[in-house]
Amino acid sequence: MTTDRSKPRILVARAVFPDIIDRLSRHFAVEHNQGDAPWGPAELAVRLADKDGALTTGSERIDAALLAAAPRLKIVANMAVGYNNFDVDALAARGVVGTNTPDVLTETTADFGFALLLATARRITESEHYLRAGAWKRWRYDMFAGAEVHGSTLGILGMGRIGQGIARRGAHGFGMDVVYHNRSRLGPELEAACRARYVGTDELLATADHLVLVLPYSAASHHAIGAAELAKMKPTATLVNIARGGIVDDAALAAALRAGRIAAAGLDVFAGEPEVHPELLALKNVVLTPHIASATVATRRAMANLAADNLIAFFEGRGALTPVNAVRGA
Repeated sequence: MTTDRSKPRILVARAVFPDIIDRLSRHFAVEHNQGDAPWGPAELAVRLADKDGALTTGSERIDAALLAAAPRLKIVANMAVGYNNFDVDALAARGVVGTNTPDVLTETTADFGFALLLATARRITESEHYLRAGAWKRWRYDMFAGAEVHGSTLGILGMGRIGQGIARRGAHGFGMDVVYHNRSRLGPELEAACRARYVGTDELLATADHLVLVLPYSAASHHAIGAAELAKMKPTATLVNIARGGIVDDAALAAALRAGRIAAAGLDVFAGEPEVHPELLALKNVVLTPHIASATVATRRAMANLAADNLIAFFEGRGALTPVNAVRGA
């Protein structure tokens, strides 16, 4: 950590690649958290009190109360494509720029989304646990027989960059019939590239053999998949969430899985994570991963570098590269 007062002062709120700290230290006076000690809102506010900028992750809530404690703060660079940890209205009211890291994680996250779909449909986690427990004694015709993927119907809720990446993998790699719903319909060229057909939400739920959630979290999308929506799905269907916790009503999903109203689920995100709804933990027909959809070394490094690029460009007067809010003069 440097104490050079001639440089803008920034806080790096979580551990990051050491060379990113070194890079930032050439431009800023950096306070970092390479020990990755958990900071609650009160401690985060204290550490931001004298900072001009911050590099955050989705774990740090940036809201009006925190901004009031950080009068010098001008920019917060999220090392994530999502930014539901930002109160965007509060940032705008204070004239603070928020940034995210779009594009650099699209293909990696789409890869993982499809991997989670395959693991869920083909009961990979459940069968591995069975094998490791020493329960595999003989072959049986229906042992861990799962759902077909090739040639089935892939439903996508949320058709941004990652959703489009999953659609391409399904349509081109697995011969799937792709249907999607989004706030706005894609243009004809994008639909053709994804081999995807736009449908209403009811048709999406009713026809998808495998439904993948890739929509951003907001008040409008809170519990977008709840008991009523799950009841509209096929009993043989699978549900995969790589978007954000809170989009799915975890209690309703656990009840549907337990009752066999849908066949299985694959979840990388959870409401209140890192806590996971205890009823989900008790079920065999759910694949659970700890928010790792973008977790390759190359992609996480690209995310960290883009967050650093945003801070450097902003303080050099070039403006943030990937802002999520409009701030006059930024």
